[in-house]
Amino acid sequence: MLRVGLTGGIACGKSSVGKLFSDMGAHVIEADSIAHELYRPGEAVYKELVEKFGPKILRQDGEIDRASLATMAFDEGRVQELNKIVHPSVIRRQEQWMYQVGAKDPYAVAMVEAALILEAGARGRFDKIIVVSCRPEQKAERYAQRAGIPEEAARAEVERRGKAQLSDEEKAHRADFVIDNSGPLEFTRHQAERIYAELKVLAKRLAFGR
Repeated sequence: MLRVGLTGGIACGKSSVGKLFSDMGAHVIEADSIAHELYRPGEAVYKELVEKFGPKILRQDGEIDRASLATMAFDEGRVQELNKIVHPSVIRRQEQWMYQVGAKDPYAVAMVEAALILEAGARGRFDKIIVVSCRPEQKAERYAQRAGIPEEAARAEVERRGKAQLSDEEKAHRADFVIDNSGPLEFTRHQAERIYAELKVLAKRLAFGR
């Protein structure tokens, strides 16, 4: 099994690229979906977040308001505190998932899509790293569309969150593969197909011990 990390800056299209790889046959999981599970009432992460950040991060139904929590973490300079609570549990779930994938299919490409793989020092957990990039102005446009907010507000949010991440140039420098997601979907798809063909070869070599 080949362990692949899929990462990139905010609103660069990681999830869309992950869907392309999934359609080709890769096993893909989103770190954000794991975090959603860990944020549910009854989970240890939920309890610790409420203890550290207070009940104001909760909605009326008792669920964590992820937007409020993110705003508090970024505005109050507590991103590292948030990550320290969430990341270890997310990583454990990822490791469990990859183990299960490998047990079922030793030739599999197991891909984890996560924003902070490089920033969290998790590079060594993966055989290969793919970085998705796009033009800076596209990030604000895409975030505005995704979040349903004005582009000016989206630009400010992208800039704020970007400060907690490595630059696109630094991410690309540390990557094994870079996908330019600034053009049409077909352009992105062609890049993903070429990379996936190489990943499948590498997965087979690992399975055969070569």
